[in-house]
Amino acid sequence: MRSEAAPQLGGLERFASAGKGRGLRARRRFAVGELLFSCPAYAAVLTVSERGSHCDGCFARKEGLSKCGRCKQAFYCNVECQKEDWPMHKLECASMCTFGQNWHPSETVRLTARILAKQKIHPERTESEKLLAVKEFESHLDKLDNEKRELIQNDIAALHHFYSKHLDYPDNAALVVLFAQVNCNGFTIEDEELSHLGSAIFPDVALMNHSCCPNVIVTYKGTLAEVRAVREIEPGEEIFSSYIDLLYPTEDRNDRLRDSYFFSCDCRECVTKEKDKAKLEICKLNDPPSAETVKDMIKYARNVIEEFRRAKHYKYILCLTLTPLVELLEICELSLDKMGAVFEDSNVYMLHMMYQAMGVCLYVQDWEGALCYGQKIIRPYSKHYPSYSLNVASMWLKLGRLYMALKNRTAGVKALKRAIAIMEVAHGKDHPYISEIKKELEDH
Repeated sequence: MRSEAAPQLGGLERFASAGKGRGLRARRRFAVGELLFSCPAYAAVLTVSERGSHCDGCFARKEGLSKCGRCKQAFYCNVECQKEDWPMHKLECASMCTFGQNWHPSETVRLTARILAKQKIHPERTESEKLLAVKEFESHLDKLDNEKRELIQNDIAALHHFYSKHLDYPDNAALVVLFAQVNCNGFTIEDEELSHLGSAIFPDVALMNHSCCPNVIVTYKGTLAEVRAVREIEPGEEIFSSYIDLLYPTEDRNDRLRDSYFFSCDCRECVTKEKDKAKLEICKLNDPPSAETVKDMIKYARNVIEEFRRAKHYKYILCLTLTPLVELLEICELSLDKMGAVFEDSNVYMLHMMYQAMGVCLYVQDWEGALCYGQKIIRPYSKHYPSYSLNVASMWLKLGRLYMALKNRTAGVKALKRAIAIMEVAHGKDHPYISEIKKELEDH
């Protein structure tokens, strides 16, 4: 079924995708790097740790931001940004003043509060909902287990606890549905190095179905989502993005999809599993490890990865004292030693732990240590990830900045140019991030 507003998205239409429900497809050809459409955030919240370095309203990264005169915790580019954000910020402003350091709702709770306020202020369809309305979001309520339902009830309790003055609540059943919708349809906004900036709702972007062989990529310009082609798209072809990190083998990817989105992927990569052997490469030894040993090590690796995942975002792990940081690095190194007896360095589980270790080194400003891990990561990343991967671009970018910091300009220029080559397709040549990187090249 074609949405009446579909032509406004320039050659795209909503349709019924066989076996997948709603979907988005092309009505004309799109070239690699071409912008299919952009979507302003229906609602967005800046992560607390980035306040002061990014505008709470537009997410722009600037120095000399002005803080809110009341709560002193929100920062803005200018008066215009502050006024535009006030209908949303007022939900939190008085509450932050009241609770002080005890104000700590999750980003999901903050985002849901803004959705409720937006629905009251703007009940008609918005510019973000040309093809899909927020109220049409799938909730998968019937598939939630007891643990997920309990987490939602905790979020509802936090919503009532931290938000009251400017918010009208629907009944508990409606809130359960809304939180389930946000959990399945929310987006994480990241910067050029894939650091977490905030969370948002982009309804039209949520219309796209998942594939582990995506033909588009979603990037962000402040609170605007942009969707660009990463391979040629023909008329009639469905538009697919990726919901998850594509580094991992087929079984891991589908475990994640089932847990978070309640489906399994049937894309070409998931059917053929053609990359799995390289992703799970075993050490080449005269006496190769047994199948049982490999199986046990994979299980061990998955458990370690899950422990890190539970910690959520790096900045929440790393806002600690130096002692836990040292312990975290030791865990990474011990895990690498143990897995290294069975796995090659190019094995994705080894790469995962190297990436965690690199993050710790960056946080404590151990540039040589971070560079060492990054150099081991980049080539396998380039092999395992699809073309124009943001993960590969961000790794080249980190390496380039490390080389520059360590006065190796030749290697730094080469790495930064590799990052730019990917980002010009994924972000568009006029993106502020690319301008910033080019300025870094000029300044060095």
